Formats: sequence, C-alpha cells, structure tokens
Amino acid sequence: MRENTLRTIWARGEAVVNGWLSIPSAFSAEVMAHQGFDSLTVDMQHGVVDYQVAVTMLQAVSTTPVIPLARVPWNDPARLMKILDAGVYGVICPMISTRAQAEALVAACKYPPRGYRSFGPVRASLYAGSDYGDHADDDIVVMPMIETAEALKNLDAILSVPGVAAIYVGPADLSLALGCKPRLDQTDPPVVEAQQMIAEACKRHGVVAGIHNATAAYALRMIAAGYQFVTLASDSRFLAARAAEEVAAVRKTGVKAGKLPAY
Repeated sequence: MRENTLRTIWARGEAVVNGWLSIPSAFSAEVMAHQGFDSLTVDMQHGVVDYQVAVTMLQAVSTTPVIPLARVPWNDPARLMKILDAGVYGVICPMISTRAQAEALVAACKYPPRGYRSFGPVRASLYAGSDYGDHADDDIVVMPMIETAEALKNLDAILSVPGVAAIYVGPADLSLALGCKPRLDQTDPPVVEAQQMIAEACKRHGVVAGIHNATAAYALRMIAAGYQFVTLASDSRFLAARAAEEVAAVRKTGVKAGKLPAY
C-alpha cells in the first residue's frame, strides 16, 4: 500500500502542513498539489464540492506525493465509506461532541472486526495498491473535529477512543461555542485557552492535534503550542487575497491612460 506519509512525519515529531480545497476544480487542486503541502483536504462540508468533482480533485492530487484527505459534511457512514473508497487517506468529521459519536465515526471507517465499513475500495485500491484492504485500518487517519462546548467537556473521553489518530480544531465554531466572534487565528482568551487545553490533552493521549489557520504566522504559533497538523487558509482565500492585492496595487497609483507612474 502507498505510504501514508502523514504518520511518518508525526512519528518524527514534526508537523504536517495541510492545504484546503474548497474550489470544485481538478485544475485548482492540481495547482495546489504542486505548492509543497504535505496533504490537501477536499472540503465537502462548507465548500461547494460534491462527490463527483471530489473524485476528479483526488485524481489530480494523486499525480503528486501529496496525501489526499477530505472533510465530510457530517458523521454519516454512507458518506464516510464512499469518500474512503474514492481514495482519501484520512477523514475530518465535524461536530463530534461525545465518545459515542467518536466511536461511531471510527467504526464507519474501519473494516470488521474493528468496525463495519463495507468492502469495496474501487478507486482506493487503484491509488493505494492492491493490498489496500490489508493495511487501510492502520493507515487511514480518522480525525474528529473538536468545536463545541460539549466536546471540550468530553475531550478526554473522545481522545481515548481507539482509532482516533488525530483531532481537528474548528476555530470558528469553537469560538461561537465559547461566546466569541467566529474567526480564525483567534486571540480571544477563552478560545486561546481552549486551544491550548486541547493541545495538552492530545499530548497526554498520544493523539495528534490539528487546527485551521488563516496565516503562516499563526500556524507557526500553533506548532510551537504542540499542534502537529496545521492548515493554511484555503485555495479560495489564497485566490481572493492575491487578486485583491494586485488590483489594489494598480488602483492606488491613480494613473490615467497614456501616462506612466513615477518610479
């Protein structure tokens, strides 16, 4: 089976740099896959990506060593199994708040006897190799999202579920749960404290802590705090930010047609 390099990076004590794909395009996924990320996550929850487009995006990513992941819309066994069969090497699942929900998530991602995932890795066996079924349970990364007040109360119980290899902090929903404005790169004390508490709990349980960031500077702060899976913005945010920057650079000159700006 093709190596899941995320586990190798984590075993070295290093952090995975993850990219986020919310644009439903194989070409934009291919462009992102050539920018040096360790992994790319197809966002099927808040992005505008459906299953058929997601498969083409995974095909584009598979032309590179980048590890393909997906965030599913919900803790739905059918969706989980189908995107795993499409070849992702890990799933991020939103709104996991209890141990029972985490156990259900893991069970849907593991073959019997560890779970009840149905066997039919049609594309996964092409991408990963013909021995996919022998190794998938150990190599696939299952990542519940920690983003509710209830999840914080049940954090140790969630982290102790066998098969939970990592968790993913959703800063916006976590902020709402703690009475703060939803945003990335949080500085509000309740959210900052919760993020640190999550990192410390993950260390106790031997589970990788992951988090979504808006900037590289904040991602580096999170790595220093103990996070080993950091997402940098998203394809759509990168596109919007760079386009706005270039347009602003032209407009601020106030140059009229036929006249060059002074240098």
